[in-house]
Amino acid sequence: MNTERVDTDLIIAGGGLAGATLALALARLVPELKVTVVEAFPLSPEALPEDYQPSYDSRSTALAWGSRLIFDQLGLWRQLSEHATPIRHIHVSDRGRFGATRLHANEHGQDALGYVADNRWMGLCLMRALLDTRVSWQAPAQVEGMKPVAGGVRVAIRKDGAQKELTARCLVIADGGRSGLREKLGFVTRTEAYGQNALIANVSTSDSHQFTAYERFTEAGPMALLPHGSPKRPGHQSALVWTLENEALDEILSLSDEQKCQKLQERFGWRLGRFTHIGQCHHYPLNLTTVDEPARPGVVLVGNAAHALHPVAGQGFNLALRGLMTLVEQFRRAVDEGISIGELSVLGRYQQLHRQDWQHTVQFSDSLIRIFGQPLAPIAAARDAGLVGLDLLPGAKRWFARKAMGTGGRKPLVGSGVSSFEAEKHDR
Repeated sequence: MNTERVDTDLIIAGGGLAGATLALALARLVPELKVTVVEAFPLSPEALPEDYQPSYDSRSTALAWGSRLIFDQLGLWRQLSEHATPIRHIHVSDRGRFGATRLHANEHGQDALGYVADNRWMGLCLMRALLDTRVSWQAPAQVEGMKPVAGGVRVAIRKDGAQKELTARCLVIADGGRSGLREKLGFVTRTEAYGQNALIANVSTSDSHQFTAYERFTEAGPMALLPHGSPKRPGHQSALVWTLENEALDEILSLSDEQKCQKLQERFGWRLGRFTHIGQCHHYPLNLTTVDEPARPGVVLVGNAAHALHPVAGQGFNLALRGLMTLVEQFRRAVDEGISIGELSVLGRYQQLHRQDWQHTVQFSDSLIRIFGQPLAPIAAARDAGLVGLDLLPGAKRWFARKAMGTGGRKPLVGSGVSSFEAEKHDR
């Protein structure tokens, strides 16, 4: 590697799910690197509770089976699984029409097709694991700027009201798409608005979910209900992702909880019985956001800072996680070959590999939105036939299952210990 003196090999801007996972993966798989995480929220071992008590209103993330394999590789899955609800069945349907398809984990020799885990629980598991590594933290602190220097970058960090600088071989921006840091550094984003919003809440139903995830396409947009709560007993709580246009969102938010349940019942139907309770509602606008060149010498974007997509099929965090592992793989290779991790050849190779995955995933999710958003009768009949065909054609069904489970892709780099699961909600 280059011999220029640096304060740290790698600075990660953002210690949320993406940044913390990257830090842990590097500690496990590229331990030679000195890693520093800059996080805006205060962190301390004393703040980590001994016992986790799930909240009804906890925000959650859908984890594909491929993501479970990654966390297992990082030695984190055993702990994560304590509060991760399995998805053993997936039911996809077109509201008001006959088209439907069903996926079952046992048909693929798996215990689950995916899982649903609270974001806070995932964060706690990551923090506990990171306490036993050499990763250092600057928190609460923020990255305010960066400029290239010989052999790497100089990063401006504000902490305790004062600014200081650290030199590193590479800066990874993992602070999501809303901090403004990527724009401050001159990265150009392209945003395509879907004209929709995602309303997120946890709901209770009179019938048990039986570990089934429902993806329901309606004339007003897709709606997902994911099993939530106990990882062992089929319960009555589900995580809702409800796609609504602006006026419809305003109308729903103005209603009482009982009225919200009634509206939800009208849209979803009775597959889970009666909706009996809806928790705190969160919402955000839906956009397809891309960055044409997310990698430059010494700096690279990951997770939502690099791309954001529609939450249909729960692809977002799983795509980000696969990208993180691809980046770790390239860092591992660079260290083995004596190349600086900030070289454009290293980061450009990551960009090339991850872009293939990103393009396939966006094509998959975006096509679902556009196909199921068409009200024309011939198109509606064709998509119904397609859903039925998925149930009848084993090859097509396996392809769809692989997309949902995130298990397609390249083999791991030989000898690296890093697996890339390169084929397939909020990662910050």
